[in-house]
Amino acid sequence: MAAVRSSDTRTSGPLRRTGRAIGHALRLPFTAGARGIRKATHAHGAGESGLGKLIELHAVNGAGDVMITVALASTVFFSVPTDEARGRVALYLAVTMAPFTLLAPVIGPLLDHLPHGRRAAMACAMFTRAALAILMSTAVITGSLELYPAALGVLVASKAYGVVRSAVVPRLLPPRFSLVRANSRVTLAGLLATGVAAPIGAGLHQIGPRWPLYGACLIFLVGTFLAFTLPRKVDSAKGERRARLVTVVQGKKRKPSLRTVGPAVLHGLQANASHRALSGFLTFFLAFLLREHPLFGHSAVVSLGIVGVAAGAGNALGTAVGAWLKARGPELIIVTVLGIALTAAIVAALLFGGVMMAVLCAVAGFTQALSKLSLDAVIQRDVPEQVRTSAFARSETLLQMSWVVGGAIGIALPLNGVLGMSVAAAIVLIGAITAGRGLLSAARRGTAHARIA
Repeated sequence: MAAVRSSDTRTSGPLRRTGRAIGHALRLPFTAGARGIRKATHAHGAGESGLGKLIELHAVNGAGDVMITVALASTVFFSVPTDEARGRVALYLAVTMAPFTLLAPVIGPLLDHLPHGRRAAMACAMFTRAALAILMSTAVITGSLELYPAALGVLVASKAYGVVRSAVVPRLLPPRFSLVRANSRVTLAGLLATGVAAPIGAGLHQIGPRWPLYGACLIFLVGTFLAFTLPRKVDSAKGERRARLVTVVQGKKRKPSLRTVGPAVLHGLQANASHRALSGFLTFFLAFLLREHPLFGHSAVVSLGIVGVAAGAGNALGTAVGAWLKARGPELIIVTVLGIALTAAIVAALLFGGVMMAVLCAVAGFTQALSKLSLDAVIQRDVPEQVRTSAFARSETLLQMSWVVGGAIGIALPLNGVLGMSVAAAIVLIGAITAGRGLLSAARRGTAHARIA
């Protein structure tokens, strides 16, 4: 009996060690990847300050949003003929974007009343989208109208998360860490997660139209948990006041608004609004144009993928350049990228073709990212710390509304490439006219700090 037991031990020992080795080998890519991600997100003091956890949360947010985008695009856009798709997307804009335009101005002020509940607000935005993703999983099969109010709910929850996230970043800055650098890292994490999740969502859609929404639900549930792992100081309102900024003109106080935070902030917002409007315009206009006239003889899906990758690469490059430039001459940077975007749009109109459309998308992504990071630097410099988080909330709301306006123009415009690129140039030109001179003047004379009411 002892001999048999000894033989079993000798036999099971190598088998157990082999099993452990195989298990370790299978887990290694995942554990090593997780450790690498954690090391990158927690570098340079971001782990100690809590910024690393916000970076990871924003990556989860980006992955979940792109899963829902894949499901909606397949249902609203790709599954029907072009004429019907235009009607569906117009209906989508009417049912989701129009109410959002009315709701967006309320989001910032409403969140001002939640200084002690920012983690809960972000968790609620995540859980709401998880629940709505399950609700939409039936509507994407039937194509019923209930899909549109659910999509509106997803949009509002997503933008509410974005507003709170912008307000939270200043509270999680590591020592000697500029706000523009912190926002660069957060934004880049979201872009990378989007790039990884988009093909996964497309693969899930091959299984069935519901599966990207199931994936989104799971991702947002993870995000709900991660929101509560943020440091408690996120919920602290110590040292904060509401954003009631005023300037005194001829001895009279002006009504508190974004116009009173200083010329550099105001003109920076105007310039960024034109970039966001350009982004919304190109998103919808090119979606229909490339469906009718694909690039280089490819299918519509491949053509949209090409311009989407170009825009994403430009956005990532702009974010990386913004982190490198930090806060050096933000007004001059905004003016410069406005000129770059305007030049690219004019060239695309004059030399219209597939290559120029891809180039314009890449340039638009680059300039939008770099301009937004420069605006963040201006807000950090010119808006007093006590009200800076509220200013971020209001500026983000304004920029989201600009995207809605640009998207509506893209839907209404005839599918003429030269006309479309001309309209794109006009959108950027309006921003250059309204903001360029003011930004240059602010850069020359320096910005007077706003007074707190």
